[in-house]
Amino acid sequence: MFKSRAKKDLSRTDEELVSLLQKEMDADRFAVLYDRYSTKVYQKCVGMTRDRDLAKDLTHDIFLKIFVSLSKFDHRSKFGTWVYSVTYNYCLDTLRKNQRHREEDIDERTQEGLPTDTTSEAALLGLRAERLDHVLEQLDAMDRGVLLMKYEDELPVTDMMATLGIGESAVKMRLMRARERAIAKYHELYPDEP
Repeated sequence: MFKSRAKKDLSRTDEELVSLLQKEMDADRFAVLYDRYSTKVYQKCVGMTRDRDLAKDLTHDIFLKIFVSLSKFDHRSKFGTWVYSVTYNYCLDTLRKNQRHREEDIDERTQEGLPTDTTSEAALLGLRAERLDHVLEQLDAMDRGVLLMKYEDELPVTDMMATLGIGESAVKMRLMRARERAIAKYHELYPDEP
């Protein structure tokens, strides 16, 4: 019986598994979700922290948090989006604690006519790729996080809004400012580059 249930659980969607787990917690069922997402969570943690050992610890902590908070998942978004949001926010909180300084709040009032900022995006994408990793390490956690969401994870603005818990104009403003700071840091670190 156990083998047939385990096989059946492997074929279930994330949402089906979560619904079953919300009714009755089961470590074997949760392990199916863990197996599906642990590599992605670990990679996101490495990308944000730039520390493989810390990323392993964070991955463990994140799945513990997901396990404990699973009853709060409301099925309004995909389970994978929720996992990404928990991962991003947990990593960001950890980095903030480690840095021991408060991030600047961005004015989240809706701003009419936000610039499309294609100039700074084109400039950022034109920087030498092998040097960008070093530049990202030098940025603060919030800037690094939004840039990785946009360019590494290729998240649409709507998913970024859900992850960050802010409006569209605030997401666009954070992206624009992060790109500008990345470009400035690049030119600071590599003044010989055009």
